[in-house]
Amino acid sequence: MLTRVEIPSSVDRIDVPPQIQAWIREAQQEIEAFQDRWDRPLIEQFVAADYQLVYQSLCWARENVPLIGNRFLEWGCGFAAISAFASTLDFDVIGIEAEPDLLRQAGTILARWDVNIDLVLGNFLPPGSESLSEDPTLPSLGHHVECGYQSIGLDLDDFAIIYAYPWPGEDDFHEAVFNRYAANGSVMMQFCGPNDVRLWRKQS
Repeated sequence: MLTRVEIPSSVDRIDVPPQIQAWIREAQQEIEAFQDRWDRPLIEQFVAADYQLVYQSLCWARENVPLIGNRFLEWGCGFAAISAFASTLDFDVIGIEAEPDLLRQAGTILARWDVNIDLVLGNFLPPGSESLSEDPTLPSLGHHVECGYQSIGLDLDDFAIIYAYPWPGEDDFHEAVFNRYAANGSVMMQFCGPNDVRLWRKQS
């Protein structure tokens, strides 16, 4: 069973360090340049979150939400900006991404920021979890790459906190996957649109 953890509306008042502010600006510029390129197909499912709000929400959760461990997993990490932010909060971070072009961009920007985290090419869905969806057209179901967990030798229930930015209409599916495969007591943070960051805890 999932229980909603309410993030206070005052979360957007949390101070964002200058380094994180600089990373946010740089990531936004890099993403805009990447999406404006004409020499490669547009990756339609790649949309950047509100990085400042997600960082503030992570800060709040780190300080106020009891966690069962230190492992942080980002589903579909893209440029891995959120993963980088989480690393500054002393999480042990892994990002899984199905698009090789995005993973290459992430590696470049993380090297420039001197951030050392594990990035994995693969599918963030645990094997068999596709059956939890009633809609076969959901974007999360369209990644025909090997399971990312096999590459890292871990399962979803080895992580204390999962971050996801579900495509509109697939937040329920992500929640169902988390509820089925995550560890009891772990939490999932979802960015679901402007001013909409949700936090769930799995409880038996």
